Amino acid sequence: DSRVQTAIPLKSFENVPPTYQMIKACLAFEPDIILDSENTLIVSPDEGAMGRCMYYSSVLSMDLGMFYKRRDYSVIINGKNPIVAHEFLGKDITDKNVIVVDDMIASGESMFDVAHELKKRKAKRVIVFSSFGLFTEGVDKFTKAHKDGLIDAVFTTNLVYRRPELEGCEWYHEVD
Repeated sequence: DSRVQTAIPLKSFENVPPTYQMIKACLAFEPDIILDSENTLIVSPDEGAMGRCMYYSSVLSMDLGMFYKRRDYSVIINGKNPIVAHEFLGKDITDKNVIVVDDMIASGESMFDVAHELKKRKAKRVIVFSSFGLFTEGVDKFTKAHKDGLIDAVFTTNLVYRRPELEGCEWYHEVD
């Protein structure tokens, strides 16, 4: 974010875009996945991830969708305004593979909300690309989401500490 970058003028921030590595890992995981605009769609889980998703979309020549999180600003719960609805802006995703791209996964709650909305709209597969997989509340919720058919795969980089329990999860894929 350029607003943060200029706050410390003598030190720079590094941005490590793992686009190529994520695509390569996805194709190794699912060789029959077709990355074109007829079969796959890139989706941003919120407005903040749009720049990243636009890059994936342009590199892969694929369509782009976005979720707008409508919040209730009259209430604060645990220091946040609760999300009352996820509004999807994009084309029909029936029987399409959907790649959700975000910068990080903390608890995973917003990712589950997005995946649920995508499956409700009849997405064929929901695949998550995230540079930083923190999994702050453990991996059990993700394992359940995978078993329930909500999330097909999660790809995160090895740029941060990875919980040891991720190693045995069939839904998890580490990207170098």
